[in-house]
Amino acid sequence: MEWLNSLFFEHTPLQAVVIISIIIATGLGLGKIRIFGISLGVTFVFFAGILAGHMGFSIDPKMLSYAESLGLVLFVYELGLQVGPGFFSSFRKGGMQLNMLAMGVVLLGTLMAVLLSFATSIPMSDMVGILCGATTNTPALGAAQQTLKELGVSSTGATLSCAVTYPLGVVGVILAMLAVRKLFVKPSDIDNGEHEEHNHTFIATYCVHNPGIFDKCVREVAELTHTKFVISRLWRNNKVSIPTSEMLLKENDRLLVVTTEKDAPTLTALFGKMEPKDWNKEDIDWNAIDSKLVSRKIIITRPELNGKRLGALRLRNSYGINISRVTRNGVQLLATPRLILQMGDRLTVVGEEKAIENIEKLLGNASKALNDPNLAAIFVGIVLGLILGSIPLAVPGMSTPVKLGLAGGPIIVGILMGCFGPRFHFVTYTTRSANLMLRGIGLSLYLACLGLDAGAHFFETVMCHEGALWIGLGFILTFVPVVLMALVSMRLSGLDFGSTCGMLCGSMANPMALNYANDTLPGDNPAVSYATVYPLAMFCRVIIAQIIVMLFL
Repeated sequence: MEWLNSLFFEHTPLQAVVIISIIIATGLGLGKIRIFGISLGVTFVFFAGILAGHMGFSIDPKMLSYAESLGLVLFVYELGLQVGPGFFSSFRKGGMQLNMLAMGVVLLGTLMAVLLSFATSIPMSDMVGILCGATTNTPALGAAQQTLKELGVSSTGATLSCAVTYPLGVVGVILAMLAVRKLFVKPSDIDNGEHEEHNHTFIATYCVHNPGIFDKCVREVAELTHTKFVISRLWRNNKVSIPTSEMLLKENDRLLVVTTEKDAPTLTALFGKMEPKDWNKEDIDWNAIDSKLVSRKIIITRPELNGKRLGALRLRNSYGINISRVTRNGVQLLATPRLILQMGDRLTVVGEEKAIENIEKLLGNASKALNDPNLAAIFVGIVLGLILGSIPLAVPGMSTPVKLGLAGGPIIVGILMGCFGPRFHFVTYTTRSANLMLRGIGLSLYLACLGLDAGAHFFETVMCHEGALWIGLGFILTFVPVVLMALVSMRLSGLDFGSTCGMLCGSMANPMALNYANDTLPGDNPAVSYATVYPLAMFCRVIIAQIIVMLFL
């Protein structure tokens, strides 16, 4: 039995792998259990680690630190890659308003944490953990821990305070939304409609009845308006063709146009008349429109096309085909000439069979090539993120330079890689399943080590007076900012309750609360708002956690 004892209790690399694996497997298994419709998911790994630490399990401190750091870096970098493509576009139109409201939640909670630290004499090293637990934000805790270590301050208090306040942080957002709905929400505040997606394509047929565009070529007509559209097919004299940019439009031509729903009335004024036929049904057989023309989806898998503009390929004039739509991450985009292509984009190509076969050779269309993630890009990005996180940044009024650290640096580089990598022909594409796998491994490693480190003193902390105070303050930091900003969102900004709930869940980094909102509210407004504000809110909480430690310690 000596070998069994060494396997579980003797500090070796093998023992560290066994203990961490058991913690992760147990936590993920228990995390699937739902209580009142709420499950903690991967977060339960944190509490499984706490239980293991309380039972006396431990691993070598250096191994613990290494596994925790690796998990945190992998998680935040992959998170940045995921949110990067939509990070800057989230500030357009209504996204700016949602992000400003989310920043109100972040800043209000931070201000309350600082004031409560002074009012209760709780050191900021502990209060930052309370704030991270109340906002269910473990990456922010990781950033604060790194800053505390660089300052030579113990991070044990931050870990423990985060652990004891985390459960109510999850439930507190749901309770706050329930209270707001019960006390302040009117039936008119709940929007039954779907959230408008400005990139969602809309297909319609138009008859050319506007004398102002008779005998003008397609290129000249496109220059008459700022509205973006693609002419997929043209009917003339009972024949269908693919119009080139130089084809002249004639009276009574029928055009199959891809645009956005909000721009459809503008194009009616431009062309003359929109026909009533609905082309947006999923069951339309596009190949039945004409026997000579076929429609096919082709995937971009050639790396040299990554980052090129669609217009630069000159596909319409060179091959006699048309690209009507581009699908990226489940979202349909207009195939405009200025659209920057990325690996994995699915292009809807219309043309003759032979021409489409040539396009397949040009674009790749080898779906198996996308199954292997570009691991080199992942590790290059991590290295760049760690370099950025290690650069000391001087801030006026602070004696010690600020560093973005293990969490801040990689998440910034991940966002930049995801957003701008294709423009520099840097292949950052990974399948959604690969991204989720890497994120899950990273987060599980981090939470397991974090819980194991805090577990030895967790229960005695919860039962003492200090632990009860932490729990109470954490609930205040969860509940009050959510309720106040919910009222600001609905009464001053005029948002519906669904969008407000999504904004609140995203600003608090609380997917469990989002699941509750999705289950109890109609439409997809909560999910859209959550995705809009989550990147900026997550980034700001990671940075703010470090700043308040630097300023008030």
